[in-house]
Amino acid sequence: MSNGNRSQRFRLALAGMALLLGGAFVAFWLPAKERVAELFRRPPRVVAAERATPASERKVLYYEDPMHPWYRSDKPGIAPDCGMKLVPVYAPETAPAAASAPGAVEISPARQQLMGITTARAEYRSLDKTIRTVGNVTLDETRLANVHVKVNGWIQRVFVDYTWQQVKKGDPLFTLYSPELLASEQEYLLALKAERELGGSSFREVAAGGKSLLEASRRRLALWDLTEEQIRQLEETGQAQREVTFYSPLSGYVLERKAFPNQYITPETEVYRLADLNTVWVQADIYEPEIPDVSLGQEAALTMESLPGQTVRGRLVYIYPEVKPDTRTLTVRMEFPNPDLRLKPGLFVNVELRRPLGRLLTVPVDAVLDSGRRQIVFVDRGNGMFEPREVRLGERTETALAILRGLRAGEKVVTRANFLLDSESNLRQAIAGMAGMPGMEQAAPSSETKPKAPPGAGSAAPEMPGMDHQGHEMAPKSAPAKGPQSPQPAEHSGHQHQH
Repeated sequence: MSNGNRSQRFRLALAGMALLLGGAFVAFWLPAKERVAELFRRPPRVVAAERATPASERKVLYYEDPMHPWYRSDKPGIAPDCGMKLVPVYAPETAPAAASAPGAVEISPARQQLMGITTARAEYRSLDKTIRTVGNVTLDETRLANVHVKVNGWIQRVFVDYTWQQVKKGDPLFTLYSPELLASEQEYLLALKAERELGGSSFREVAAGGKSLLEASRRRLALWDLTEEQIRQLEETGQAQREVTFYSPLSGYVLERKAFPNQYITPETEVYRLADLNTVWVQADIYEPEIPDVSLGQEAALTMESLPGQTVRGRLVYIYPEVKPDTRTLTVRMEFPNPDLRLKPGLFVNVELRRPLGRLLTVPVDAVLDSGRRQIVFVDRGNGMFEPREVRLGERTETALAILRGLRAGEKVVTRANFLLDSESNLRQAIAGMAGMPGMEQAAPSSETKPKAPPGAGSAAPEMPGMDHQGHEMAPKSAPAKGPQSPQPAEHSGHQHQH
């Protein structure tokens, strides 16, 4: 086969494929042009919703170009500039008086469902404002104890020999040998013996002197931290103890330990430091705007990740008098019971402080649109009419806002899709304001000024000499050539429509 025949067959195959593609395009595009234009104007679900709404009972005011709404006609037809089908504009379903409020909008039930509009009633309810913050568990400084001795001496035996060891009140800590303390014990024994011998004397002064000496010796031993039991044991045995045992003054844990065997100590030596953890403090920072919401005695609730689902109740016991300049926060102190030692010093916990606000008229937080200068809610007036209402706000919680002015109890406000309503309301107010501007008035279509229909259409736009469809001056047209010619569509908005 020659190269010429092959080239000819290849060109014929390409031409056949082009014809098939062109036929398929024409067969698909021409019948579906109107459907594509409809989808371009409105989403499919909006079209379906409007079709679901019976329009046979509604009055048609006029027909308008969906691409250029300022073109209107009193009959259905085709727009002359872009070739799109005119769509009907229906009369409102509600009475005109319902839309008397500025910015009110009417939404059909089908569109409300598609927009996702939900409403809630304004109602009176008791509000509690909650402040959430993070706190740090610390020791209760009123439950700390430092163990010192009041005489010089040497530690002999140590019973508590490591830090964080748990002790109970009255448990032995260490024994001490002190020559000064031993001499005081011997003096007490002599005073006890003298009181027994002189107590039965016929001379009152002698008997009183022996008793006074015994009381002075006993007081000295007590001031040097000998217990009643130790003094009684000294009286019963009649022998001075070389080593004196010292006991824990409270129940808790050993924070510091400086007691070691054969160590010489003085009254300045801190032998032990103990802490009672049955009650702990929690310190937290409150941000500056929340400072007015905290007060002494306020109830506090504590939770932590290590104990999910458990809450510890406490109260606020102190508010620091200074705001931290670097973080602009105020430190507060709360007190919590800790009988089972779940709250350990150094833990980070979550704290909630609640302040009752009383019974107030409230709406959900999502119902209010706050622009900074104005706060607006959309009130459901019924029959698909929504009215924007400016309100004055009060206290705010996580889920509700208190309304001081602008609403009444029982009125329904929009809580979802109110941004869409606000946009449509602003658009309608802007269009209404433009309607009163010079050159923006538009006469209603009447039977006297019926537009001429283009070929194959029921009606068309009125012909205005020297002006295009948008009101711009057009170049003079040349005289049409003789003979039948197909109408050429005009280029509009930068897009050229091909038929």
